[in-house]
Amino acid sequence: MEIAIKQGIENAFNSKYNEIVDLKLIKLEPTNADFRGDYTFVVFPFLKISKQNPEQTASQIGEYLKENIAEITNYNVVKGFLNIELSDSFWLEKFRDFSLIIKNMNSGKVMVEYSSPNTNKPLHLGHIRNNLLGYSVAQILTYSGYTVTKVNLINDRGIHICKSMLAWQMFGNGETPDSIGLKGDHLVGKYYVEFDKKYKIEINTLIDQGIEKDKAEKEAPLMLKAKEMLLKWEAGDTEVIALWEKMNGWVYKGFEATYNQLGVNFDKYYYESNTYLLGKDIVNEGLEKNVFFKKEDGSIWIDLTSDGLDEKLVMRADGTSVYITQDIGTAQLKYEEFGCDKSIYVVGNEQDYHFKVLFLILQKLGKTWANGCYHLSYGMVDLPSGKMKSREGTVVDADDLMAEMIQTAKEKTEELGKTEGMPEEEKNLLYKTLGMGALKFFMLRVDPQKRMLFNPADSIDFQGDTGPFVQYTYARINSMMNAANQAELKESYTISNANESELALIKQLTEFENSILEAAKTYNPAAIGIYSLNLAKAFNRVYNDVSFLKESELEKRKFRLQLAQKTALTIQTCLNLLGITCPARM
Repeated sequence: MEIAIKQGIENAFNSKYNEIVDLKLIKLEPTNADFRGDYTFVVFPFLKISKQNPEQTASQIGEYLKENIAEITNYNVVKGFLNIELSDSFWLEKFRDFSLIIKNMNSGKVMVEYSSPNTNKPLHLGHIRNNLLGYSVAQILTYSGYTVTKVNLINDRGIHICKSMLAWQMFGNGETPDSIGLKGDHLVGKYYVEFDKKYKIEINTLIDQGIEKDKAEKEAPLMLKAKEMLLKWEAGDTEVIALWEKMNGWVYKGFEATYNQLGVNFDKYYYESNTYLLGKDIVNEGLEKNVFFKKEDGSIWIDLTSDGLDEKLVMRADGTSVYITQDIGTAQLKYEEFGCDKSIYVVGNEQDYHFKVLFLILQKLGKTWANGCYHLSYGMVDLPSGKMKSREGTVVDADDLMAEMIQTAKEKTEELGKTEGMPEEEKNLLYKTLGMGALKFFMLRVDPQKRMLFNPADSIDFQGDTGPFVQYTYARINSMMNAANQAELKESYTISNANESELALIKQLTEFENSILEAAKTYNPAAIGIYSLNLAKAFNRVYNDVSFLKESELEKRKFRLQLAQKTALTIQTCLNLLGITCPARM
């Protein structure tokens, strides 16, 4: 219909002002909710053509449209804004044709890399936002037509990994996840913290002996041993490799349990231990081509000052790699294996500069596919002060937060008496569905680029702008569908008009495809979250306004039941794209 209206406006300019306007310049917007109308045309840019004031121009075009397009029943003018109203029959026909299948499908291959944990500690609050964002973006892109590969780059090597290994070797007394009943990632994280404690003591001891802080940090015995372990690892020392494989194995088992609870998965895992050597080879090739240069100490750098950046280290003097070395190798390997048109890196905004440098280096190395690399940068997540304490006192643990969400869902649900008569197994599933739904919806309905404050209690509010509110709307409709005459959900109906709330719901439904494509275009699941929230609100207004099962007129009842059914399916689809499960009842 938008195309027909735009063509009508084009014809209006030709008819009224004897001027042909380029169709591409004619923009339509959804009418502001404060005014009557469905589409709004802003006339201000065209006043030179009409040579009339804004109100006169809008009125003349509106009158032409009303006379020449049958679906347009009325219009109103607010200053230079022409608000166009479409007929009930138009919207009812749109509803009959409504489908969850995207008509304007995208195409191409996209890779979404997310999670990217280190094997020296468990996943934390920041990882939760990262995983939920990456998984949802991948789901949305797939639904909109792209062929998507979800990958996880495991940072399984480097000095930080050696710190945990060394601390366990020196202070662990052989304990294992099984021997002390602790998830493997938490056990390894415990020794990363232990290293830091002992390391700080050594630094302070050296400072007390008159050594400067910078020197003390470099020459503390623990740090020297960790560096020695890293060199042994890169040299393939069998004992170090065996220790590394054992401790990483503990961590992977712990990660898998966290991913399962969070409801995310991956098509492919990359390990930096397998890619850093490729990165070093590429750096050496770039050195021969003068993309990089070597300093007197033997370290290799790139000079990006002419590009408004600075000099960047790409390989240490001792020949060991740095993060960007590994990232260069991984980028090359990913393209060789999948040849994606777009490669999306879901990484926090503290790494904005790193990715500017990485993508620029790839371009200077002549990697034509580098233009398809995109950093999906997101803001940090804060919790209200004192709301939760982490196991290690510094960051909020992902496992702890998910457990609290499920417990909070249980308490809130039991307060409302919503689980009376439910079997215990079904209740526990409901608590998990609501708790994780609340967490995911709250995280994803905020624009990724924004820093956000996450309050676990506020996220589980059955009357607020929350996941449980949308889930409850679905469950309410599902209950209605179970009680309905199933034949009436399939039979055709004949009605020529609908009330205001029903039309508003239909209009909201017809925005489904636009919301999906907008979310896919901007890599922003918040578009889907806000859409599903508005859809749930629109349905509840209808629910409070009219009868469904008790409607005496058969045609109206069939229409309303099918309206409810399509709303439920749309809500379910939207929540699934956010990684959220819909409860059958609650």
